[in-house]
Amino acid sequence: MSPKAIIIGGGIGGLSAAICLRLIGWQVQVLEKAPEISEVGAGVQISPNGVKILEEMGVMPLLESSLFEPDAIEILMGVSGRELLHLPMKEAAVHRWGARYIQIHRADLIAGLTARLAKLAPDTVQVGAQAASYTHHTHGVRVVLKDGTIEHADLAVGADGIHSTIRNQMLGPDTPHFTGNIAWRALVPLAQLGDLAPPATGCIWVGCGKHAVTTRIKAGATVNFIGVVKQSDWKKEGWKTEGHKQDALADFAGWDKRILNVIQNARVLHKWALFDRPPLPHWHDKHVVLLGDAAHPMLPSMAQGAVQSIEDAYILTQCLKEAKDDGIPRAIANYFDERIERVTKVQRVSAQNLRLFHKSSLPAQILSYGPIWLAGKLAPSLVQKRNDWLYGKVFEDLTPPN
Repeated sequence: MSPKAIIIGGGIGGLSAAICLRLIGWQVQVLEKAPEISEVGAGVQISPNGVKILEEMGVMPLLESSLFEPDAIEILMGVSGRELLHLPMKEAAVHRWGARYIQIHRADLIAGLTARLAKLAPDTVQVGAQAASYTHHTHGVRVVLKDGTIEHADLAVGADGIHSTIRNQMLGPDTPHFTGNIAWRALVPLAQLGDLAPPATGCIWVGCGKHAVTTRIKAGATVNFIGVVKQSDWKKEGWKTEGHKQDALADFAGWDKRILNVIQNARVLHKWALFDRPPLPHWHDKHVVLLGDAAHPMLPSMAQGAVQSIEDAYILTQCLKEAKDDGIPRAIANYFDERIERVTKVQRVSAQNLRLFHKSSLPAQILSYGPIWLAGKLAPSLVQKRNDWLYGKVFEDLTPPN
């Protein structure tokens, strides 16, 4: 009998894990607590390290009609719109890192992952199935659902997000640190923005105590907006809380008209508080393992949250290729050892970027942004080189073991 994995969570990380494990011959079952996998969230950026894995998984052909390839990655001053950095990306990403850099709606990525999994293993995703706890047995794990149902498997993967039930049982309640920042997000049809649309790039707008990111999704037809603002009086964490447009406009008052135009034309604006979390001491407990935000939630300042979940799924699968029964705990311990340094660095750099994008005084901006502008003009390849460790990651294939 092929080994079986129960994946708790039907998001990007959970679906990626199910696909990768199925490709090496595992049976998979995905438990998703939502009553349906629906269109939620906003745009995500998938850098070359993530695209390589999506190609290996056979998912990329399912995304072609909805993805967008930005011309460049840019940094602009939020108030004046002055360009600090312009790095060509569309052809340069393939040439330097071996894969494209894409922007896509989270729902379109989920749809592609779901379709690929359905082809590999029909009827694998069970919606309305909320995991409550797990228990160990001699050669595997029992997952107890909220309705009392018990599912058995060789491995349980906790891909249940930032408020993970599986992590809380494994390591105790989460103790996040509030960063003192809140984030706005919105989606606006490009056609509504007229001549004041943000550029067709991955664009970071920096300023005093705040920054914004604009991207294109839905094959370029929709502008995705994220705005992060230093603020101490809002500490609600979650993607679904609606905010007031006048508050968002006030937060970005005096900024470039293209940013204000996006906010003004947004039908709905959501806001949430940003929390930082220290690295966990381990992600595994016998035949149970954590993945994605359940293991290492990170700030959005490197656009790596989704990509690192995809990487987790891939590396976990590589570690499990040869594992049988009593070898599974050792394999998932190896997965932690393989991943912890890399994701901790991404978490650290994401936090550093948040501080970099929010320089509050003119001297601090000159000291921080002057060298960025100069490097972009004189030696753009050196700026690109700073991302080689991340985007240039080489992955093996998913060929099943003999």
